[in-house]
Amino acid sequence: MHHEHHVTSSETIRDIVIGMSDGLTVPFALAAGLSGAISSSGLVVTAGIAEIVAGSIAMGLGGYLAGRTEVDHYQSELKREYEEVERLPEQERAEVRKVFAGFGLSETLQHQIADEMAKDKKQWVEFMMRYELGLEEPNANRATKSAITIGVSYIVGGIIPLSPYILISQAQEALFYSCGLTLICLFIFGFFKSKMTGQPALSGACKVVIIGALAAGAAFLMAKLITGK
Repeated sequence: MHHEHHVTSSETIRDIVIGMSDGLTVPFALAAGLSGAISSSGLVVTAGIAEIVAGSIAMGLGGYLAGRTEVDHYQSELKREYEEVERLPEQERAEVRKVFAGFGLSETLQHQIADEMAKDKKQWVEFMMRYELGLEEPNANRATKSAITIGVSYIVGGIIPLSPYILISQAQEALFYSCGLTLICLFIFGFFKSKMTGQPALSGACKVVIIGALAAGAAFLMAKLITGK
């Protein structure tokens, strides 16, 4: 038997990827930068927690606004499409025929399908939304779910690079363990993210690690240059 394997929860996966990637990278870079300027892990933890709180709220709010914008855009286009089938039915029939002409159907079949579809206004409009405008109806609860998923993923990701600073009082010593732990987590995260999205897993994992390492390294060196330590 033939079994098709498809990723059916791409929106949730996308939100987790957005939250986790930034959650792992931004607090990691912040902690690395502070470690280049100060010796107290307590200050790094305080600044890191403040950043995680602010970052998770900002990222979550961004996800919520993106979700609401998608819903509002769909509703606006839906209203416009209903108005067009009322005011310009012949033009809308012609657009239906054009869609099916693209599938290679004969002109006779195009007219038959367009006339049949015009009998059910709701199905007609939904067809035009999907095949003319390329819009799928978004989940009404999508915005809230996206905000929570991104925010929680950011918090989970952000705690990882900060955890050594909670246990070790010297910032530069804690940085050593933070680098090791975070880069391992970035590799694992990048590997599974690439697998889930159908990308080469190993190269995807390496790219994520390189980005995180560059961000942290740049922050650390900049702090050293500024403080002259």
